[in-house]
Amino acid sequence: MSPASCKQVARLLSTTAMIPCGLFFAVPVHAQSAAPLELPEVVVTAPTPVAKPKKVAKPAAAPAGPPAGTPSPAVSPDEPIVVSPSAETVAAPGSPSTPVPGTLIVVDDAFVPVTVATGREFEANRGATIAETLALKPGIAATTFAPGSSRPIIRGLDTYRVRVQENGIGTGDVAALSEDHAVPIDPFSADRVEVVRGPATLRYGSQAIGGVVAVENNRIPSLMPRNGFSGEIRGGWTSVDEGADGGFRATAGVDGIVVHADGFKRQANDYETPKGVQPNTFVDSEGGAVGLSMVGTDGYLGVALVRFDSLYGIPGEEALELRPRIDLNQDKVQVKGEWRVKDYGIEALRVWFGAIDYVHTENIDEGAGFEVGNRFTNEEWEGRIEGQHLPIITSVGTLRGALGVQAFGRDVQGQNLEGGDSLLAPAETDSVAAFLFEELDVTDRLTLQAAGRIEHTQVDGSGRLVPLDENVPLTAIGRDFTPVSVSLGGLYRLGGGVVASLNGQYVERAPDAGELFSAGVHEATGTFEIGNPDLDIEKATTVEVGLRKATGPFRYDATAFYTRYDGFIFKGLTGDVCEETLASCAPPPVPLPDDVEFLDQVLFDQRNATFYGVEIASQYDVAAIWNGVWGIDGQYDFVNAEFSNGENVPRIPPHRLGGGLYYRDLQWFARAGVLHAFDQNRFSTEFQEVATPGYTLVSAELSYTQRLADTGGVIPEFTLGIKGENLADEEILNHTSFKRREDVLLPGASVRVFGSIKLN
Repeated sequence: MSPASCKQVARLLSTTAMIPCGLFFAVPVHAQSAAPLELPEVVVTAPTPVAKPKKVAKPAAAPAGPPAGTPSPAVSPDEPIVVSPSAETVAAPGSPSTPVPGTLIVVDDAFVPVTVATGREFEANRGATIAETLALKPGIAATTFAPGSSRPIIRGLDTYRVRVQENGIGTGDVAALSEDHAVPIDPFSADRVEVVRGPATLRYGSQAIGGVVAVENNRIPSLMPRNGFSGEIRGGWTSVDEGADGGFRATAGVDGIVVHADGFKRQANDYETPKGVQPNTFVDSEGGAVGLSMVGTDGYLGVALVRFDSLYGIPGEEALELRPRIDLNQDKVQVKGEWRVKDYGIEALRVWFGAIDYVHTENIDEGAGFEVGNRFTNEEWEGRIEGQHLPIITSVGTLRGALGVQAFGRDVQGQNLEGGDSLLAPAETDSVAAFLFEELDVTDRLTLQAAGRIEHTQVDGSGRLVPLDENVPLTAIGRDFTPVSVSLGGLYRLGGGVVASLNGQYVERAPDAGELFSAGVHEATGTFEIGNPDLDIEKATTVEVGLRKATGPFRYDATAFYTRYDGFIFKGLTGDVCEETLASCAPPPVPLPDDVEFLDQVLFDQRNATFYGVEIASQYDVAAIWNGVWGIDGQYDFVNAEFSNGENVPRIPPHRLGGGLYYRDLQWFARAGVLHAFDQNRFSTEFQEVATPGYTLVSAELSYTQRLADTGGVIPEFTLGIKGENLADEEILNHTSFKRREDVLLPGASVRVFGSIKLN
């Protein structure tokens, strides 16, 4: 891709950070917080948007526009303004771009697939978590354990193998320990979310072996708002749970100092299903942030304080009797900055830092009020520094790259307060790593890339040297690991806007404290979990091929992958059942008594496994009509996963096939579509799974956006829309959810009304 083309893609995709136009892994930096390799000149103040034309004759290429997440580059006066119904954004050259709703965003200069979800998509979709919107994308599913605690699943992988982060720093929660634990990021706070697989994840640590879900926003401002101020008010109402949500954002600046503030409130009752109300599915959450940055011509440095509170119910067999709920609180401090050195062989230096204090209690109704059953705490910090070197001209091409270091520390505990064995005694994890990314432009068509990471992780906690022997007490145990990961790949531009990629990587993952030292009751999943302090490093070898096209009337993103795991870590059923302590574990009585609630005993173990699958998303603008264009879209994805003994890996998403019809212009967007999930008959009998019936989601959306005339330097823009979900009122059971075992249905037919007012 030429530098000009790369800049166009950068401007198309950017909302909060720079895109690495030429960085070997070629993933947008707002997902990676990575560095642009061709640094533009800096404009400290956001440029002025232009009015949108009413009529366009035919589809055209996507317009250019600079990154908005860092100081914005100057734009050549010769650069044209491109506006059309099939263009993904409408903005003046140099202004922050906003994707037109419904446009398939394809990152065609990436060696691996990058799935993009915009803030507009989260605004239109029901749900208290980012996973609810991402789950509609190819290759991504959700745990749907509870409306307040659904977590993304990437290619059948979740928990310890999927990293969720905000502005480049991990979320600092305990969601990986249990599916009922929430990720403390509300959809309102997301300007955009990018799901990244492949070598770009090496900058974040071995726990990102399955992928990274990167949430980006403007809580740490990186540029001065135009005319010193920008703001937004957003809200919505959903019929299926009588849910209401709303919030605000405001950014203001003067003389190089920029401040930001935002806040949200979300409240929803128990949702309806085709069989009636699903008890204990309420959500009540709120939060916000304040940020301050110093912005100059050579970069920026900022800090943000973030607060998140949530109270939500857990559905299932105990929902009516005990009404289990989780009360969550989190505070965090984030720092981010960039210095464009452009000297001493250094093009730019970047820094990220976060410190997080997290606590949640799990409460049940004992008749005289709610009592705390379990308490989880997590104190965590993370820092990362990257240096991008100046381009090096060699005999075989131009070499660009970045070198970085990362450090991480965490103290986590899961304590049972009811007399049972605690899930996790206090455990400490410390890690330090170095990583390197290099890209070589061999020709205008061919780019090669290489990446490497070496990491040292020390995990200290309390476990049993003989995990299943109740006579062996918990003992202080320390394990250290040195995972090493490498990646090689190539990107070839075939012409006509089509780009092919081939990538291979070898990644090692250190076991997490929960996998090593778990030793107690896990009521959320109905298990008594026992860690294995003898676990070794998990190793994965992946080959991935992709074909993408980002411009023109026909756009698509297709990927096929194959991964072989050596020592895949999983929870293996031992055959025993337990009550509240390890001493109570024994073979299940026959018949099982009705008055005793037994937990399945599981032991963390390792076994070789193979994952493979396909992910396809496409969109075709058929013809111009009225003021815009109408078209069709389609998607298909599947993942198959088996252990080396032929047994299916549990909780793997089913095959899915979908499509729809749409219309869009510069104001209106309309779409009607279906997404069919096939019967999941590839289930694990070893893990007591059963087949899950398929379902068909029918959805429809209509929205209108209008940008008003410039009044005193302020350009108001409003959006009003309505969206229907599961309009056929299907009975939906999610095979990837632990709640499938209890036949907890997902929401039935629902209508959402949403709107926003922006001041630019």
